[in-house]
Amino acid sequence: MGRADARRAQRRGSRRAAKSGGIRRLFTWKKMLGTFFGFCLLIMGAFVALYMYVDIPKANALAERQSNVYQYSDGTVLTRTGDGVNRQIVDLAEVPKEVQHTFVAAENKTFYQDKGVDLKGTARGILSTLTGKGKQGGSTITQQYVKNYYLTQDPTISRKLKELVISLKVDQKKDKSFILAGYINTAYYGRGASGIQAAAQAYYGVDAKDLNVSQGAYLAALLQAPSQYDWAIASPTGKKLVKDRWGYTLDNMVEMHWLDKSERDTLKFPVPDKPKPARGMEGQTGYLVEAANKELDKQGITGDMRQAGGWTFTLNIDKKRQKELEKAVDRQLESKLDRKDSKVDATVQAGATSVDPKTGAVVALYGGVDYVKHYISNATRQDYQPASTFKPLVLASALENESKTQGGDLIGVNTRYDGTSKRPVVGSDTPFAPQNEDNVSYGDVTVQNAMNKSINSVFAQMVVDVGPPAVKKTALALGLPDKNFPERPAITLGTMNASTWDMAGAYATLDNHGKKVTPFIVKSAKHRDRTVEPVKGVGGQVISRKSADTVTSVLKGVVESGSGSKAANASAYQAAGKTGTSENNKSAWFAAYTPDLTTVVALFGESPKEGGGQVTLTGTANSGRANGGGFPAEIWADYTLGALNGGSGARFDLQDVERGEVTLPSSPPASTSPSETPDPDPSQSSGSPDQRPSTPPSPPVSESPDPPVSESPDPPVSESPDPPDGGADPGRPGNNVNTNGNENPPSR
Repeated sequence: MGRADARRAQRRGSRRAAKSGGIRRLFTWKKMLGTFFGFCLLIMGAFVALYMYVDIPKANALAERQSNVYQYSDGTVLTRTGDGVNRQIVDLAEVPKEVQHTFVAAENKTFYQDKGVDLKGTARGILSTLTGKGKQGGSTITQQYVKNYYLTQDPTISRKLKELVISLKVDQKKDKSFILAGYINTAYYGRGASGIQAAAQAYYGVDAKDLNVSQGAYLAALLQAPSQYDWAIASPTGKKLVKDRWGYTLDNMVEMHWLDKSERDTLKFPVPDKPKPARGMEGQTGYLVEAANKELDKQGITGDMRQAGGWTFTLNIDKKRQKELEKAVDRQLESKLDRKDSKVDATVQAGATSVDPKTGAVVALYGGVDYVKHYISNATRQDYQPASTFKPLVLASALENESKTQGGDLIGVNTRYDGTSKRPVVGSDTPFAPQNEDNVSYGDVTVQNAMNKSINSVFAQMVVDVGPPAVKKTALALGLPDKNFPERPAITLGTMNASTWDMAGAYATLDNHGKKVTPFIVKSAKHRDRTVEPVKGVGGQVISRKSADTVTSVLKGVVESGSGSKAANASAYQAAGKTGTSENNKSAWFAAYTPDLTTVVALFGESPKEGGGQVTLTGTANSGRANGGGFPAEIWADYTLGALNGGSGARFDLQDVERGEVTLPSSPPASTSPSETPDPDPSQSSGSPDQRPSTPPSPPVSESPDPPVSESPDPPVSESPDPPDGGADPGRPGNNVNTNGNENPPSR
């Protein structure tokens, strides 16, 4: 290296050293420490300013609560809730000491020692708000009392900071007993109960002074999630969570030496009493409000927010149609029942949901005889099976998937199947041989006639032809819940669970030419501080118009000349629908629609004994089987005529109906009775010539030499060629497999 190169290298090294030294001088530990302390002083100064600026405010809106108004769609008042808070302030001395301790053990073990705030919990809450994660726990009892009594539930940074400052001031000025009393007297426990006295009455029917430690631990645990943890309505997960938190609370009491371990070990979970509906909820009002509140919960308007009051909820319920539905049930069912002296009549529960298929608006709903007498809504309950009302969804899936029979024929209106009773399905790994109504065999029948007569053997084979997973996929797309829904051939008999609300959505989607209809009951929710957009009732195409319209054309036949004939009124309206009756006649359904209105009506056999349980409807009003073509269809027809103001000239606009392919046998199948002769094809009245079978159609004749068939057979159905020889009760929801591994579904 020359001298010149050496000098250049020396200069570069000097520059690097100078630069490095500059950085080190800039980031010395003294300067970094000074910056940190400066930042801390800035934060402290800001907090001091905030502390000086924020005073303890007056009580919030929850403490001076307004009422909520629920309105019909036309703006007339349905009911008001919250006129006078369901709260009675009690002195802390009236609450047993061990019950006081349950709240401390559940929420804030350091309550008696802390300064009223949890800085870590507050910081965590602010961070969660900044990152969009919503509410986070960690607040002290003092902070929760301040939030309940002085502030709001809004998860904002400003509210969190105010909560922190006010909590410090409250803790300085008030003793712990005052704060604890304020907390348990202002907290919301669910069931419309604010404060421990109202909660004690709502859940255990006693005064707060008479609560025991086990009951107190449940109420303390409940505060974390009142709606989720209310034992009467909690899901299995919710019940497990609240039971775990109840145990956690008692274990903390042992740890804090507030409860002996020996006593803790003897305590059993105190199952609360059934809810008692609030006054003003009589008749159908409570069912309507309950359905609206469930929908509001999903939209983010929680029980806490509603409890604060000041809301106006306008429902989609049409006042006239609602009254028509109530009168139809009274005329066609209740007036014929002897609930006092007939054991069967005492078990009958009716439910119905009526939807505008063009918007999804729930225009009428029937939840039961009276909300204050029967708390469970029969319109939204999902513990019964929809039975043969599911068969149209099987056909919809066959059409949507362009499925073919085992013989290679494209499935459509005129496609023929073997309607022999107890015929084993072909092509399934799961043996299934369902029995038809009264064990009648029909021989060779069209899909149209199979739907008219609800022939189990035909639709069992159709499920196999389509594939159970594909059928389920279509059903879920149409709006059925995935509840006790196995992917097995027995689903053709409607062995899953669904409500009238669910089925109304599915049938409204068919009515709406395959565009998804989601029933919704809340038209608007308005508050002075915010307005919430309603649920979107109509979505995209979930099945093709061709598939939906083909199903509608088939269901027209069911009403015109099949099992739903009692709902027919050709001079007043055009209708399409399907009957359904589950095994042992435990439920009976009629799901049907006109071009303007979709309505599902169902009867449920529910034991009046404690704990309920499903029982048969057979013998209702001394009428034998209470099948879907009976009371439900009659209620539907009565209501629909009134809801349509005596009738409607609207007609179904059906396009491109799929007639299917037909391969006729070379000779008629063997038959031993008139009912087993091949069925004629009754559905040749529409469609272009190129949509019809290539073979000449049969001449128009009546559907069957037999009289109209009712919906549910007496004998049980087995899913294998031989009857099952034991196993679980087939009538219990979700219990459709016997000990032999064969399914054991309801019959129709």
